Amino acid sequence: MLELAIITIFPLAMLVSASMDIMTMTIPNKVTLALVVGFFVLAPFVGLSWQDFGLHIAMAVAMLLVTMGMFAMGWIGGGDAKLFAATGLWLGYTTQMFEYAVYASLFGGVLTLAILKLRTIPVLPKMMSYSWLERLHNPNEGVPYGVALAAAGLIIYPHTIWMNSI
Repeated sequence: MLELAIITIFPLAMLVSASMDIMTMTIPNKVTLALVVGFFVLAPFVGLSWQDFGLHIAMAVAMLLVTMGMFAMGWIGGGDAKLFAATGLWLGYTTQMFEYAVYASLFGGVLTLAILKLRTIPVLPKMMSYSWLERLHNPNEGVPYGVALAAAGLIIYPHTIWMNSI
């Protein structure tokens, strides 16, 4: 049961985050809360020392402060900020957190360029009946950065203490 939780909670949360961000331009608080609760439930079973446990929490708080600053400046959405911090909770103060940030930045840049290009291409009126596609095509809307955060998380996760513990 523990192994099932380890291989499903984080990846499933990443997939739900990405799909919800594409469809609604929001990342539900329930997803972030599931990541936080999942961490606290599973952390005792993967061999985290108290010091490591504290470093994971410190990383999450630090990332929340940084990303909330970015949110306040209008650079990212609030859901993106919370998802990044919750991912920081899972990754902690490790090289994987740095790699995650690099991947998220790279994927986010590619995603932004792709959406900007999409917005220059005329879309058939029938396709605009899909509200999610209309939002993606609207130049007044943001970018569903949760897709980049999720992709980065899914690439990094197999190399974490979580997967190494099973």
